[in-house]
Amino acid sequence: MNLANKITMLRIILTFVFALLFLPALDKIWWTKLLALVIFIFAAVSDFLDGFIAKRRNMVTDFGRFMDPIADKILVLTAFAAFVQLQLIDAWMFMIIVSREILITSLRLFALNKGKVLSAARAGKHKTVLQMLVIFTILGFILLKEVVLKYFTWNPAWESVFRQGIFYLMLLTVALTLYSGLSYLWDNRKIITRL
Repeated sequence: MNLANKITMLRIILTFVFALLFLPALDKIWWTKLLALVIFIFAAVSDFLDGFIAKRRNMVTDFGRFMDPIADKILVLTAFAAFVQLQLIDAWMFMIIVSREILITSLRLFALNKGKVLSAARAGKHKTVLQMLVIFTILGFILLKEVVLKYFTWNPAWESVFRQGIFYLMLLTVALTLYSGLSYLWDNRKIITRL
């Protein structure tokens, strides 16, 4: 396994650590949210890094082409699942995102079994960037609230503004997620029809 692929696998491991930090038993420990934010930033940077290293050092492999987007999906879906559990995003939004990812990943697995590799579409990369930015924003909100609650008084009006902002960011994310799924199907239609 080359360096780029090791970084991809590290991102998956970090995702499980990230998920553990949202266990209800750790809910009252404010620094777990800071650690979750740090881990998420590191994992998001590793997404750029593994691709950069793979291209720069000529380490592009079918494994990397397949696992890199899978690692992204695991990270993003884990974060969104945590936000549903915290009641920060609506479950229906999460379900649309999950459904898209299951459909596209199933197609990729089926194609791989037939000896074909379906590469990620440009719209899919934009979707991933937007999803990660939205997750970063929500984690920032969670951390800000935890710090303010620890040292100051939390104003309920701020909660309303943040939640409304999160809702509209998630609407945009869901729209781009759906568009990227349709774009992926269209871009790979010739390969898909031959499967």
